[in-house]
Amino acid sequence: MPEFDLDSFKKTWQEQPVQEKYDYNEILQMLNKKSRNYVKYIFWISVIEFLFFTLIGLFYIIQGKESNSFINILTKLGVQRTSELENTFDNIYLVLKVLSLAITAYFVFKFYQNYKVIKIEENLKRFILKIIKFKKTVNAFILINIALLITFTSIFTIFVFYILNTQNVEIPNSTLIGFIAGIIISTAFTVIMVWLYYRVVYGIIIKKLDKNLTQLKEIDSQEI
Repeated sequence: MPEFDLDSFKKTWQEQPVQEKYDYNEILQMLNKKSRNYVKYIFWISVIEFLFFTLIGLFYIIQGKESNSFINILTKLGVQRTSELENTFDNIYLVLKVLSLAITAYFVFKFYQNYKVIKIEENLKRFILKIIKFKKTVNAFILINIALLITFTSIFTIFVFYILNTQNVEIPNSTLIGFIAGIIISTAFTVIMVWLYYRVVYGIIIKKLDKNLTQLKEIDSQEI
């Protein structure tokens, strides 16, 4: 019986060809499909956001709760509550709400467009460019939402001072400083919360999309 040689056996085993589980085209197709799915996830999240904020906005408009909360703050500052004041606030609130929903609807449409134009079997370079374009759209959506939040807060703050000036209301410096500080702190807190929300919800998907994009670029570079 021949003597068993472990080293020879290991060498023979290592030299055996390893069957690849997936070939090049299958890997590429899987990466493309996963990337397209990530785009689809962001589209559906934006749809849910749009519907949610639309329903919330309609609820506040019908109930008038947003108006009552804001007017109550003004009355605490010494402003006289009038029907003209309420109508003016309601009109401003409605315009800003419609503008916000219109911008969100626009980005929902853009996300849908991005999803529809991305084809799994298309040219790799075009696919990569479309993914990069989609990422830029997502970043623009996040930044514009934060900018809208700051803009709306600024408009309502200007409106408060306009009403105070119109009704010749004089408030103590301590109250004024507290009011301004409250606006700054609440706005900063809200901006941070919004940023964290997008960082978590959109960020997780974008991070996975980035990983796929890196792998796709590596495959593209190997083709050159």
